[in-house]
Amino acid sequence: MSKGDAQGCLKKSGGMPDRDMSANPSSPVIAAFKVFQQELDTKHDKHERLVKISRDITIESKRTIFLLHRVTSVTDVESVLKESDVKLDAVRQRIAQIAEELRGEDIYQFHRAFTAGIQEYVEAVSFQHYIRHRTLISLQEINARLVFTKTQTMDSTEPADDTPAAAPPFQVIPSDYLLGVADLTGELMRMCIGSVGNGDIDTPFQLSQFLRQVHDGFSYIGNTGPYEVSKKLHTLRQSLAKVEDACYALRVRGSEIPKHMLADVFASRDAMMDADEGVA
Repeated sequence: MSKGDAQGCLKKSGGMPDRDMSANPSSPVIAAFKVFQQELDTKHDKHERLVKISRDITIESKRTIFLLHRVTSVTDVESVLKESDVKLDAVRQRIAQIAEELRGEDIYQFHRAFTAGIQEYVEAVSFQHYIRHRTLISLQEINARLVFTKTQTMDSTEPADDTPAAAPPFQVIPSDYLLGVADLTGELMRMCIGSVGNGDIDTPFQLSQFLRQVHDGFSYIGNTGPYEVSKKLHTLRQSLAKVEDACYALRVRGSEIPKHMLADVFASRDAMMDADEGVA
């Protein structure tokens, strides 16, 4: 008789009772695993909510960045900056929701759920700060704006008596700050090309000097920072090279090219550089 036939006979004869029938619902082991199941379900639901909030933060931050790029083509820059303030306040309300979700939790357990949104927010707020002050915003300045009041976390659909207390302050960790600043360099490169297209030949040289300082700062980090930094450092160098190429062309051939054609010239040069990098 084979082993499978023997086991089949035991089941038919009642020698091997069904495991489902033998499970005791009142067993301490079963009760413990039900608690584990509830904890995992709660953690998974919180993770999904954080992912959704992070996605909303990313969308609103990108819209703010698109708005800020208009400063190269309008005369009233302050009105654009005020409009971006309103949009960033809405983004901070979303971050307040993250802070509320993380109340009493270990931030690093859920960090991957919302890190993309926070990096995009850092990119947007640092871009606005550069346009306004021509300097790089610090991590301390970013975190100082993420202290929330009760009115910022209040949901208008909830009764007044059931509104939660103010969300705890949210702290952007250094790695998210670094990655957001690394993405900022790409927006500054686009701002440089847009400025040239509108006849502004001073901004590219200011951006070139600023990007060199940012690049030097990232060079000091080297391989000691987050592994994502080494990936974005390559993009940073590409952005710096394009800005320096634009400055070189302006300095050497700026008097030969009409201002209304500068943007087309630089766009074609960027396409050639991208093609060369793809071949390499």
